[in-house]
Amino acid sequence: MRAAVVNIVGKVCLTVLIIMLAAVTWQVFSRFILQSPSTATDEISSFALIWVGLLGAAYATGEHLHLAIDLLPEKMVGRNLAFFDGFVYLSVFVFSFCVMIIGGSRLCQLTFQFEQTSASLGLPLGFIYLIVPISGILICYFSLDSFFAKLKSQKAS
Repeated sequence: MRAAVVNIVGKVCLTVLIIMLAAVTWQVFSRFILQSPSTATDEISSFALIWVGLLGAAYATGEHLHLAIDLLPEKMVGRNLAFFDGFVYLSVFVFSFCVMIIGGSRLCQLTFQFEQTSASLGLPLGFIYLIVPISGILICYFSLDSFFAKLKSQKAS
């Protein structure tokens, strides 16, 4: 199931990246060729950047692609390494749960409550910021999956 979720997240991330590229391209074209800049594309590209960044973080977590300094784990063996890996996965889970899910949900709730909208498009900002708790849920899922996979592999060996 993890591979399917990672695949979907990757495709959504690519789609949002293409939307961002199209918005920026249209912005340059309309500004310099048509001499009539579009304000909507500026917002679209900004919102797409937020989505790509957060979805990209979730994707990188799911594929184990985050940068890591392995100075400490390199010197560990056996149970110490397994404990360290478990600690890292659980730390990522706790951070994502507290900051991204709880904090992101609160951010969405406040923007809906105060009816905040984007300047050009008039989109409710709560919909734009929904990506924060969504990415948090994905990162929590991937970190727990990695934790239990590591636990399972330790029991097998």
